[in-house]
Amino acid sequence: MYWVVWSFDVKVEQVKAFERAYGPDGEWERLFRLAPGYAGTELRRETDRRGHYLTIDRWNSRADYECFKDTFSTQYQMLDVRCARLTEIEKKVGDFETQTGGREAGGGRV
Repeated sequence: MYWVVWSFDVKVEQVKAFERAYGPDGEWERLFRLAPGYAGTELRRETDRRGHYLTIDRWNSRADYECFKDTFSTQYQMLDVRCARLTEIEKKVGDFETQTGGREAGGGRV
């Protein structure tokens, strides 16, 4: 399993729009679903800091994610530009691969 994790500080007046775009069945998830190997997105809101969120985009492999980026780069860039107005800060936390042989945890959505 391959995860891509992003951190966002969302503008107060854009919280609902952000949650719609990045949440279950939001614009990002609909784009990702077009690609083979996409395994879901989790949207997490920090409990002690208003407007701070993490997204965890899950892919079956790094190769699946790289193929998505190559195939859908134009659509990705267009959506990224549209969604940039929703946030004060957007930062990629990192790319993570499963290092254990066990079953992957965290398969649900928020």
